[in-house]
Amino acid sequence: MSCVGTEVRFLLSSGFCLLLWLLVFASPAIAETWLCDGDPITVERTTLAQDAIGPMAGPIPNSADGTLPGDGIVLRWRDLKLQLPRTNNSGAPSYTDGRWWWRVDDPDHPEFRQRRGSIVTYACESQVADANPLSSRNS
Repeated sequence: MSCVGTEVRFLLSSGFCLLLWLLVFASPAIAETWLCDGDPITVERTTLAQDAIGPMAGPIPNSADGTLPGDGIVLRWRDLKLQLPRTNNSGAPSYTDGRWWWRVDDPDHPEFRQRRGSIVTYACESQVADANPLSSRNS
């Protein structure tokens, strides 16, 4: 085996690792904030499927609202930090890990649920502009 072939493989693998790092950590993250049961909830989209697949020649089935199956969200609420993958359900994108479920069909009232024997639904509403996010009152 030649030394040149080994160097080329090393450079290619290093370049691939750098590219993956840039895609994961340098992707702009846009977070949205609502109030659920009176507490701020922040939702940040992750585009892991798009970053892993790259550009495609044709449309990808079941892409909705700029998301693909395999994408997800990071949800911060109270003392929780949840990473929920996107479901393959039709309609507005929804995210679940089997216990927690999130969907924004109505931007003023997103749906946030938890399965605990039965389904617990948390009342969510949009954050009023200039409201104090640390206050439990949205006024």
